[in-house]
Amino acid sequence: MPRRTATMLASTLILIALLCAGVLIKVPYSEMSPGPTVNTLGDVEGDPVLRITGHKTYKTSGNLNMTTVRVTGADYSMNLVEAVSGWLGHDSVVVPHDTLYPDGKTEEQSTQENAEEFSQSQESAKVAALKELNIPVTAYVVVSSVVKGSPSQGKLHAGDIIEKVDGTAVEKPEDVAKLVTKHKPGQDVVFTVIPAKTAAAAEKAGKKPEGTEKVTVTTVKAPEGDRAIVGIQAGTDHTFPFDIDIKLADVGGPSAGLMFSLGILEKLTPGQLTGGKFIAGTGTIDDAGKVGPIGGISMKLVGARSAGARYFLTPDDNCEAAAADTPDGLTLIRVKTIDDARKSLDKLRAGDTAGLPSCSAG
Repeated sequence: MPRRTATMLASTLILIALLCAGVLIKVPYSEMSPGPTVNTLGDVEGDPVLRITGHKTYKTSGNLNMTTVRVTGADYSMNLVEAVSGWLGHDSVVVPHDTLYPDGKTEEQSTQENAEEFSQSQESAKVAALKELNIPVTAYVVVSSVVKGSPSQGKLHAGDIIEKVDGTAVEKPEDVAKLVTKHKPGQDVVFTVIPAKTAAAAEKAGKKPEGTEKVTVTTVKAPEGDRAIVGIQAGTDHTFPFDIDIKLADVGGPSAGLMFSLGILEKLTPGQLTGGKFIAGTGTIDDAGKVGPIGGISMKLVGARSAGARYFLTPDDNCEAAAADTPDGLTLIRVKTIDDARKSLDKLRAGDTAGLPSCSAG
């Protein structure tokens, strides 16, 4: 066999061996890529994403798209070839597996956590939007969850409205823990509550929840430290003056909060907030309307631009990373609060693009 032929054959065999090894070698990485974007003003499979009943709504135009990121599953084992391809590509990001699934979290656990965060983001989006419009929203401190096997199990229930602890009125969820920990383990705490069933019936009838009960729970020592606990997690629930239903399947996490709140604003106010333009964005939102950072910003930018967006509402804390890798044709708009976003959209509609708060790469 001629030397040249032998060399080429050997090189080919080595290349094949390397490729096989690359496919067989598993690496502890996962991939993030652009997910679908959904117009919060539009429909999905014939149903509106935002349905408001019991209050006047107005015709909308344009787009206020929330954005998503696709990730590989917790049980998926990426091989070396896939990892290298992801690193070299522009439309995906390869990250350590533990970044997406810390502490050995399973895909089922991650999905459940994302669903809970998504539900909370919807609640906060409603509250923030109505507060922005000066529409009153009633807030209650409630039992969010009861720890299995705790002294509260069977006595307190998720959804119970907590009005007082030991006769002291509570205004915030953290008030409950402060009052409980004033006790020593083994002492009794008296909760004044409106049972969850009573509260739910009142909400359904559009009435203020009434009818308190006193529930006594004996504290126990916390697993760590000497403080007293009763085994509940307190949170906040709200009663809205009319129905706002957000319907969007197969989406999780808190990052759509800002765009849901803006979609609600658009439907509840005359005129057109978007000015008919295609606007996308992302960001968590709390009850006070503060916009928080999210993960996967670069992938969301790619997904938004591919869908046709020209402007992207970007959380302040994500601005630097977003500005470092912005797709052509997409203008970033920095937002810190829902009010920031609303004012920016007013400027955009008026054609004052020079006055928009922008993002910089640092």
